[in-house]
Amino acid sequence: IFTVITFIDVWLVNIVFLGPSAWYKVYPIAEGNRQSPIDIVPADAVFDAKLSPISLSYNNCTSVSISNNGHSVVVEFIDSDERSVIRGGPLENMYRLKQFHFHWGGKGCRGSEHTVGGKTYASELHLVHWNAIKYKSFGEAAAAPDGLAVLGIFLEVSDEHRALHQITDALYMVKFKGSVTDFKGFNPKCLLPNSLEYWTYPGSLTTPPLYESVTWILLKEPIYVSEKQMGKFRTLLFNGEEEDDRKRMENNFRPPQPLRGRTVQASFK
Repeated sequence: IFTVITFIDVWLVNIVFLGPSAWYKVYPIAEGNRQSPIDIVPADAVFDAKLSPISLSYNNCTSVSISNNGHSVVVEFIDSDERSVIRGGPLENMYRLKQFHFHWGGKGCRGSEHTVGGKTYASELHLVHWNAIKYKSFGEAAAAPDGLAVLGIFLEVSDEHRALHQITDALYMVKFKGSVTDFKGFNPKCLLPNSLEYWTYPGSLTTPPLYESVTWILLKEPIYVSEKQMGKFRTLLFNGEEEDDRKRMENNFRPPQPLRGRTVQASFK
């Protein structure tokens, strides 16, 4: 997950380029007890009959923009009210949708952050929500233990995903870091798989500042996209238009971190 906390935007990408293995030098929490992503071992996940289904109320959601923040492509939403929320499952109250973004690898390579029994996926979509019932702003929530809820969806290469074209067809407009353009009327409900069965565990942001503030909800069923669609993500650049040393945006994921005694719960047997 890549957050949009404005006070770290200026230098965050430079820290990211140190690479995940070096982040602990600047952020000791990188070696904390609640870091993400993790490898989900299905056989070790604990079925909890008390976990209710997750409920996604995205019918009235309002996308605003699509941008390249130097680490991913991000679609932002109006989050001033409860028009787009997630509730249920492990969450005590509703959380507002703030943005979604993707992580991906090189051509034919792994790109997901979480893995399932060691299996990797081509990409991982993160829908980021914040606890507006308890906190006054996204930035405040992002630093709180129960501040964020991120819905993770795996992308597997197969046939084309019709709805994803709305995003991949817009990527040429945000090729360079710092570029942003209007992106209105997109409803992420079209990116959900048929089944909303999930795993959940307490974790963290997966890029600096690595706050341990995320309730992760990872859907068991992936969505399917084509290699051509994934290739369009790799046309993005880590660099700004004014920079000479241009680097293709790929492998923008953090590898799995130690579980450190945490329990992964499952909504299904």
